[in-house]
Amino acid sequence: MTSINDATPDEWDAIAKKFNGYKTDGQEAREARRRETQIEKVNGKLDTYNNVNHPSHYNQGQTECIDAIEAMLSVEEYIGYLRGNSMKYRWRFRYKNGLEDLNKAQWYEKRLTKFMEAHDVLGQKD
Repeated sequence: MTSINDATPDEWDAIAKKFNGYKTDGQEAREARRRETQIEKVNGKLDTYNNVNHPSHYNQGQTECIDAIEAMLSVEEYIGYLRGNSMKYRWRFRYKNGLEDLNKAQWYEKRLTKFMEAHDVLGQKD
């Protein structure tokens, strides 16, 4: 590199690493793209990884964490769990993760709706 104007993205990233974990905008964007495009097998089909629908930290084995929670709780307990999580994400969205938290709240509400329909909780089925 002869001038700062001639530096490649990799050279900028190498320098940024020296500054106590600081990440350049390029690094952040590349990491975000890598997370968004990572493919994993979920329930027998390919699905894209993301922090809302299939966060990797909840998919470490063959059983997804939410499925194990559903299996261990009663119908009423599980409904409360889903409602509480939706409320939590709506409560904090302005102060923590913004739209991602609103999307997570919506995810819990969709799961609650499907669960209630499947279990005829409020007499929805004929």
